[in-house]
Amino acid sequence: MKLGDLDIIVTAPPAPGWGGRYWIFVKITTDTGIVGWGECYASTVGPDAMRAVIGDVFSRHMQGENPENIEKMFRRVYSSGFTQRPDLTVMGAFSGLEIACWDILGKDRGRPVWALLGGKMNDRLRAYTYLYPLPHHEHGPFWVSPEMAAESAIDAVDRGYTAVKFDPAGPYTMRGGHMPAMSDISRSVAFCRAIRDAVGDRADLLFGTHGQFSTAGAIRLGQALEPYSPLWYEEPIPPDNLLEFQKVAQAVRIPLATGERMTTKAEFATILRTGGAEILQPALGRAGGIWEMKKVAAMAEAFNVQMAPHLYAGPVEWAANIHLAASIPNLLMIESIETPFHDNLIKGKIRVENGHVIPPETPGLGIEIDEDLARAHPFTGTGLHLQMQEDPCDYQNENHFEGGAPADKQ
Repeated sequence: MKLGDLDIIVTAPPAPGWGGRYWIFVKITTDTGIVGWGECYASTVGPDAMRAVIGDVFSRHMQGENPENIEKMFRRVYSSGFTQRPDLTVMGAFSGLEIACWDILGKDRGRPVWALLGGKMNDRLRAYTYLYPLPHHEHGPFWVSPEMAAESAIDAVDRGYTAVKFDPAGPYTMRGGHMPAMSDISRSVAFCRAIRDAVGDRADLLFGTHGQFSTAGAIRLGQALEPYSPLWYEEPIPPDNLLEFQKVAQAVRIPLATGERMTTKAEFATILRTGGAEILQPALGRAGGIWEMKKVAAMAEAFNVQMAPHLYAGPVEWAANIHLAASIPNLLMIESIETPFHDNLIKGKIRVENGHVIPPETPGLGIEIDEDLARAHPFTGTGLHLQMQEDPCDYQNENHFEGGAPADKQ
């Protein structure tokens, strides 16, 4: 069996657009007619340019290869162009293609992907969700309203979730780490207080940031949140100096989580070696794929660090996360996004039930792609999947951050 044809579909989720402006799906067909699906979570270049990168990586390093030879294909891509170092864009392309290889292998053997990764360790996966606006909430005010966030948290807990994430700490900008405005700290504390009062001990609080603070600023904010005992403090500083995470971890009594923007074992090893995080959050469509993150999970296990696969993308990456999560002993939880569009794209084959996901027993990733639906929503905008704010933090007026990538802002 050899990898044959590649097709790439760029899909724009309809409003409200949770999961980003677009999702990049890859469809690989083998010479034996088996179809595998993957998803590339890569956003450093636009989707047209990314199509070219994915196509080049596939034709140069994977086409005609046995899909079993994932290690060999990874080393070809990782070493391409005399690099042998992490490359977000190239490894992002490979990651989605690698996921498709696992889908193919599972289908060829009639087994779910988790069965090929050492078997099922976890029968039931704890899921968490972002706090999104409820139907009666205005989207703009929601992101800066502790009261609305508390209502959304109650709704999530009533649906069975035992952990909720929110990120009220102000803008993430292209300028690198900044000192938070005092109003951003006050709002963050107010969010934690309101949500904790609303859900009590029925759910963990997951405090999200997007690497927007300087080391000192992250410490100031983190220490202000300590009385509310969040389960984690997510990516408080930019990921371009992984050694600085250790300083935050030593100064703040909240477990640090990071990994959404990291790729390959080389970067995750730096965090583990320095004690910079207690929770790793790889995005499987960027971090090197399922096999590479299985290695990272094993490394993390040796450091008593837990895994919480990240999701701000479509349901194919989610399915990959689920199979990795099912196979590892040091799983904390997985991120999930529930929208009708996510559900319809995989024809409801995997769902969150009472705050948990049951790993599928069906072959491959265990999903069925509605290809017509994916193609019926092409991306026509000019923005990237996620975008940084160009303006600096505003210390005089309120910073109004809108979560995610609303579909009407292309």
